[in-house]
Amino acid sequence: MFGKIKEGLKKTRENVFTKIGSAIRSHKKIDDDLLEELEEILITGDVGVDTTLEIIENLRQRVRKEKAESPEDLYALLKDEIRKQLEFPPQPTSDDHKPFIVLVVGVNGTGKTTSIAKLAHFYQAQGKKVLLAAADTFRAAAIEQLEIWAKRLNCDIIKHQPNADPAAVVFDALNAAKARGVDYLIIDTAGRLHTKVNLMAELEKMYKVIQKQIPEAPHEVILVIDAGNGQNAVSQAREFIKSVKVNSIFLTKLDGTAKGGVVLSIKRQLGIPVKYIGLGEKMTDFELFDPKEFAEGLFAKS
Repeated sequence: MFGKIKEGLKKTRENVFTKIGSAIRSHKKIDDDLLEELEEILITGDVGVDTTLEIIENLRQRVRKEKAESPEDLYALLKDEIRKQLEFPPQPTSDDHKPFIVLVVGVNGTGKTTSIAKLAHFYQAQGKKVLLAAADTFRAAAIEQLEIWAKRLNCDIIKHQPNADPAAVVFDALNAAKARGVDYLIIDTAGRLHTKVNLMAELEKMYKVIQKQIPEAPHEVILVIDAGNGQNAVSQAREFIKSVKVNSIFLTKLDGTAKGGVVLSIKRQLGIPVKYIGLGEKMTDFELFDPKEFAEGLFAKS
């Protein structure tokens, strides 16, 4: 697993975090000049200004408290600080709810449908029964794409005709999930921008249908965002979650960008954990996010 994350963070590591190693090696002691250099590297690495300032201030305090003197000590402290920044309390699982309802939202082009397939494959590998719901009825291609994945995964799918009411698809999918005893119902929704008021209203309608049948659901609302968008992804997500009760992030295309530091900014600014990461196009190019492994991947030697 660590090998995948290490490889997926290669561009981020080479473009950003190797600079940190070089900066640390070029100083003989921990001083303000070194900390300011690290600050600049982190900000340019899409970690975000506020997140970076907090990390640097915490480093200053830990250097004093732990009486760190060698720049190499700072390297270990920084890695540990990044790990701490990314930690989040455990979230509910399907063991707590059955069926466990997952609503997947996001804008077009982020890899939403492929991410759903990766999630379904991951759950199946744990012996769970999965049902997919094609509630993106605005594009016929979206229904077809999800249906292709369902066949590959050998799992059931609930779908209606293109341009059908998405809330009606959700209603039928919920009934099917309960009747068939599935563990996970994953609902695909139309890619939408937060500025499209009618589509956001459609999403709220789906919410109401779900909560009428299962009051505590949806148990997980996943916002899929593209890591390559860097700080723009954070801004986009911030606007999006004003209308949608997102409680986890699926960060896609991490392997193709040098902006992996955005993970830190997402967690601090949005208060939502990055729970899943996409590292390629295949169903197996997927990992549950682990703060320690992510920090190790950022600082690993290439």
